[in-house]
Amino acid sequence: MDKLRFLVSLTTSDNDYQAEQAKSAQETGQKLGVDVQIIYADNDAITQSTQLLNVIQSSEAGRPDAILFEPVGGTALPQVARAASAARIGWAVLNREANYVTELRNSSAPVFVVTSDHLEIGRIQGRQIAALLPHGGNVLCIQGPAENSAAKERTAGMQETKPFNVHPIFLRGQWTEESSQKAVRSWLKLTTSHKAAIDLIAAQDDSMAIGARRAFEELPNETDRERWLKLPYLGCDGLPGTGQAWVKNGLLTATVLVPPNTGQAIEMFVEALKNGEQPPERALTVPVSIPALADLKTR
Repeated sequence: MDKLRFLVSLTTSDNDYQAEQAKSAQETGQKLGVDVQIIYADNDAITQSTQLLNVIQSSEAGRPDAILFEPVGGTALPQVARAASAARIGWAVLNREANYVTELRNSSAPVFVVTSDHLEIGRIQGRQIAALLPHGGNVLCIQGPAENSAAKERTAGMQETKPFNVHPIFLRGQWTEESSQKAVRSWLKLTTSHKAAIDLIAAQDDSMAIGARRAFEELPNETDRERWLKLPYLGCDGLPGTGQAWVKNGLLTATVLVPPNTGQAIEMFVEALKNGEQPPERALTVPVSIPALADLKTR
């Protein structure tokens, strides 16, 4: 068998989880002796679709054996997936459910989903909120993009486990520090923000939690600035060099570890292509609270 080649399409290079996805893919590729190419869609669904179609429609010699991609938009690019299947290119959807996967698994190429349990990620964050606000309060929540199913599921999970007397105020980000910083800046200009007694900041990823902190650091009034920066800050992803490090140095109070899954998907592809069999249709990674919920309660 010739050396296997994989294309990994990620949403943006400006996000710590996506950076860890790229790192996991490259390290797994080196370990298994396969070629891995990483491309980024700059948070644009049309760019991602065009990039992938160009690869699929290239000469047969230039095509990868399989494509792994984390969708930017609200869909998992069903037409692009069908084009990949028709070209006998393996297809793995990362961190998103895709209804068409069952249909495409009748082809000779491996097709499957590897995703994080986003509902459980949200549930864990809701339990962290409950531990930190046992008497209730107001939470400023920075969500991912409105059309993104991961953001929707994390919100639903958080709403499921947060106490009834915790009241969220929602802002939108784009999974980046800069987008969260802009969202919080805009919110601070509203009259309603001055009347809101916020007790905790909860973001759907670590970089957006840090973006919120950056916005509050810009406040000219020292008393206001210190009040905002003393609040608990929660994030998600919990990667060693970012989220976990930020918990250790006090920038974040807690995070949710979401293991990267590109390496897992590449391993599944290699096994499937070697054996000529379809891998399991769906695989899940398991999120964990950092620190443990019991340790948060002792605060």
